Amino acid sequence: MDGLKTVACGAIDSLKDELNDLSQEIWKNPELNFNEHHAHSVLTQFLEKQGFNVEKGYVLPTAFRATFGKGAGPALPEIGHACGHNLIAEVGVAAGIGIKAAMEKCGERDIGTVFVIGTPAEEGGGGKVDLIRSGVFSHLDAAVMSHPYNVTCLAGPYKAMNRVTVTYKGKAAHAAAFPWEGINALDAAVMAYQSISCLRQQMKPTWRIHGIFTKAGVKPNIIPEVAELLYYIRAPTDKELRELTKKAMVCFEGAAKMTGCTMEVEWDPKPYSNMISNHTLVSLYEKNAESVGVEFSKDYNSTNAPCGSTDMGNVSHVLPSIHPMFDIGTEAVNHSHGFTAASGSPKAQPYTLNQGKALAMTALDVMCQQHLVAKMKAEFQEDIRKEQ
Repeated sequence: MDGLKTVACGAIDSLKDELNDLSQEIWKNPELNFNEHHAHSVLTQFLEKQGFNVEKGYVLPTAFRATFGKGAGPALPEIGHACGHNLIAEVGVAAGIGIKAAMEKCGERDIGTVFVIGTPAEEGGGGKVDLIRSGVFSHLDAAVMSHPYNVTCLAGPYKAMNRVTVTYKGKAAHAAAFPWEGINALDAAVMAYQSISCLRQQMKPTWRIHGIFTKAGVKPNIIPEVAELLYYIRAPTDKELRELTKKAMVCFEGAAKMTGCTMEVEWDPKPYSNMISNHTLVSLYEKNAESVGVEFSKDYNSTNAPCGSTDMGNVSHVLPSIHPMFDIGTEAVNHSHGFTAASGSPKAQPYTLNQGKALAMTALDVMCQQHLVAKMKAEFQEDIRKEQ
């Protein structure tokens, strides 16, 4: 086993310059949800060059599946920069290269199959949800990926999340001459916003609701006929998210009743589930990461602070998964200009390559030791039972 891991790490090191070039090409050409055409092109071309069987436009136009081997095996999801998705893509490709090299070293011995899956639109588009619904992950044993952050930790507390657009409709009227003829949709939106703010006093510390006004009227001398809010609602589990959603709906409905407006509510059809980190995979990853020099933060507040949401959470409700986070040598926080710059900095490369090695070695542990597959799947079933 140690010999195969050495081969995997060596293969990644031998292509470190090419992997950096790949990351830079994505970083210099940021693209929006489901429009990652350049990233799709450079990643699939690179993987084809490395000997993978690549299916382009796999289920989604900018998704892909690169395969080596036969049978079941682990998946390495993500396309990706304010959140470092160029580095996520580099980690996944690097891990795939390492695993492939180790598989080739095995010769005729069949240890399984590795899939490098390009999963677009993580930032709000739910690309992995589309792939799940199309059965892309149904035949796999495990899914592993790693995400850039400003600390290194084994399992980020990614929350379940849904997005909702609330539209209030009233009646326009001249605000100076005949205000009594109008029904003010903006008043309804403001009341809803204030009600949500009041609700926070009774919210659990791990719950989050945040929103903005997306429509608020046309001119000051016209009673607003239409007003609109966009809210993100988050909680530690899908079950708690449903509970918090009910409370939010009372606020939205109450505002409509108080103002005489009608209300339309549109929920995102692809809500994100909370991340379930498989204990067996986490333990394997921790050991492998430490073997290449990764140091995990011991600061409880940093590693357990509430973070965002990801469609990798949905994957973790389908099969055993991990989604560790890794420091890239910056104190800047995600979704900031500073983190964007750090994601493209040469300083991020050693951290990124180590993550590729750690994921590759973790996948090899699972592929070469079938009792670990049974163990992680049993844990997965128990985790899902607890989520109900």
